[in-house]
Order: sequence, then structure tokens, then C-alpha cells
Amino acid sequence: MDRARLEAFSDGVFAVAITLLALDLAVEGPGHGTTLLHQLGHRWPAYAAYVVSFFVIGVLWVNHHSLFGQVARVDRPLLFANLLLLLFVVAIPFITSTLAEYLLAGGQDATVAAVLYAVVMEGMGLSFSLMFAHVVRADLLTVPLTPEVSRSAIVRFGLGGVAYLVAIAGAFVWAPFVLVVAGGITAYYIVERVPTEPATSASGESGPSASAPGEPGPGHGGATA
Repeated sequence: MDRARLEAFSDGVFAVAITLLALDLAVEGPGHGTTLLHQLGHRWPAYAAYVVSFFVIGVLWVNHHSLFGQVARVDRPLLFANLLLLLFVVAIPFITSTLAEYLLAGGQDATVAAVLYAVVMEGMGLSFSLMFAHVVRADLLTVPLTPEVSRSAIVRFGLGGVAYLVAIAGAFVWAPFVLVVAGGITAYYIVERVPTEPATSASGESGPSASAPGEPGPGHGGATA
């Protein structure tokens, strides 16, 4: 399969998912016995969940683009790994609206909504980690990485999976904790970079770097993800 076709399909899914997030941004309107300011304040979970999920998808898209900018060829396992990632991406609008609806409900409903949010994010992170690991180990990069850099990168890009496990546990104590973790790990993957140390050639000279200086790294969630 052509790499450009895979990227175009993925971009379309990202665009739809990030657009659907806005559907939950609404207020009751006039005539409900409360002021607009009060309605906006009451809907803060929807706005908080929207902002976090927007940047989760946005940073994942940036890092997905960065990763595939370094991919020389696409094989069948990579197609399915990317499809698995998109499975979780398209679920983000649903878990976002569910969390926004039940976050203030308290009790079991709030916990279940928070755990569901964290579980989908965990799946997204693990699927991105799987995809990145396959790209590295199957030697699909334009410029291969040294084994040391590859191992280090896989570990770093897998931190999101660990963080979301913590979020799942924390959701049983305080439901909004999942948004704190999701926001924190998203910020981490904004600054994380694609490894730039190439494999050393037989002559002892290094080839060009695996990414342009300052280009974002591939890993939201270890996926992003």
C-alpha cells in the first residue's frame, strides 16, 4: 500500500474525531431559569474534557505525521497496527461526552465514566507503541536507528501506557484525575522527539538524522499511542 494513501485515510479519521468533540459543547439556552454564566459554569466538565481530548487527538496527529515522515515503506502489519490505533481514536468523542455527562454525577457512574475514558486512552497509547515498535524493529524507517536508540525510544514512547494505568487506578478515588493524567501525558508528548541518532555506517560516519531538528516525536501514548 502506498504510504500517502495510509496517511490520507488516517488524516480523515483524525479530522472527523476532533470535529465530533465539539458536538457536546452546548448550553440549555434562555428560559431555563438560570443565567448564561451559570449554565457555562455548570458545564465546566464538558469544556475541560473537550480541551484535554482536543489536544490528545491533536498531538497524536502531529506525532503520527512525524513518524510516517520517517517511514520508507509500509507493510501489512503496519497497516493493521495503524487501524488498531484509529479504532481507539474514533472512540474518543464518545468517551469525552460520557465523561462530561457523568463527571459531576458522583458515585459509581462518575467512576465508570472516568475508567472508560482512561481505558480507551490506554488502548490508544498501547496501539501507538505497538506501531512505533514495529516500524523500528521491521526496519521500515528511511534512516535506521542504532539498537541503543531504538530501545530507549520504545521505552520512552511506552510511558503513556503506564500513565494511563495509573489513571485507571486513580479514577476509583477521584474521577477528574483521568483528565489530569491525560493532560500531563499529552504535554509530555508535545516535547518528546523522534530519535535523531542514525545507525553508523560501515565507514564509521553517521547518515542524516531521523528527523528534522525540532520536529515532534511520534509517541502520543507510547501512541498516541
